[in-house]
Amino acid sequence: MTLEADFTVQLRSAADRLWQLLENFGRSQVLVVGDLTLDEFLTGQVERVSREAPVLILRHETTRQVPGGGANAVYNLAKLGAQVKAVGLVGKDDQGNALRQIFEAAGIDTQGILVDRDRPTVTKTRISGHARQSVTQQIVRIDRKSDSLPDLSLQLQLAEYIQQQAKDAQAVVCSDYGDGGLTQPVIEAALSHTQTVVDAQTELHRYAGAFLFTPNLPEAELAVGYAIASPEALERAGRDLLALTQAQHVLITRGEEGMSLFDRNGNHSVIPAFNRTEVFDVTGAGDTVAAALTIALTVGASAWEAAILGNLAASIVVRQFGTATTTVEEMKAALQDLLDEMSD
Repeated sequence: MTLEADFTVQLRSAADRLWQLLENFGRSQVLVVGDLTLDEFLTGQVERVSREAPVLILRHETTRQVPGGGANAVYNLAKLGAQVKAVGLVGKDDQGNALRQIFEAAGIDTQGILVDRDRPTVTKTRISGHARQSVTQQIVRIDRKSDSLPDLSLQLQLAEYIQQQAKDAQAVVCSDYGDGGLTQPVIEAALSHTQTVVDAQTELHRYAGAFLFTPNLPEAELAVGYAIASPEALERAGRDLLALTQAQHVLITRGEEGMSLFDRNGNHSVIPAFNRTEVFDVTGAGDTVAAALTIALTVGASAWEAAILGNLAASIVVRQFGTATTTVEEMKAALQDLLDEMSD
């Protein structure tokens, strides 16, 4: 991979500063408000075709449960060393218990996770099968969720908890997957913090006034209402998103094209992708960007430095299948590899 010459000079000059920021990741305290999801992966070996219907019969081999959706943002922050308090809703079910146990095992504070007795824990179950000498392939995905909003009393409880805890947090992250957990009272409470980072799939205007937004390209296009298919359109989109969100910064993640960081002073910084060749799965990469970026901001990074570290973290997790996390040590190794490559 060849990085642009100007960017290479910038990155080299910032290297010592980036090392220092990574060393301080463990000092970060973050409150995460999210649509909490459990991702389940069931795998089995195909035994035969059923006599009851033309479907495969699998002999179960493994079940793996990992945080997904907004829960992946929570988990990424914890794995990167931050002290994390999770806020959101789960159902009164085994999936909610499993998600809470995963969090607690990772040292995540779960006092802000409330039980919604009327709605299930959002769960995405992927069933995959394989023959004896074949690769495993996904056969079907089953989603469990509700289209109804949580009861108003639960919304207000979440909002009250956020207001109480936000004063002790260095940043608040809103991870909105459109599953109904981030209602207006919850959003208003989250926006009371001066450093709120928003990773929302739709309706960015609901978070107007947040410090920084991290939409990917399709989310940015949806928000501005037109295709971002040229440098001119990208510049226009950056300005329009800043106007729409009233944010200090907007970071548009653009896959193999890298990232574009815009601010209210009219600056536009382009950050190239650090990994374009070993991309196996981009699932959850946005959560990783938001997590690493937020931690960097809490330990004193500029928006540009934070975006660099978010980009670096994402370049690691896209090498793995499914939702994944990374660590500070892996980020240090990736940064060193990047610097070494630039010296060749």
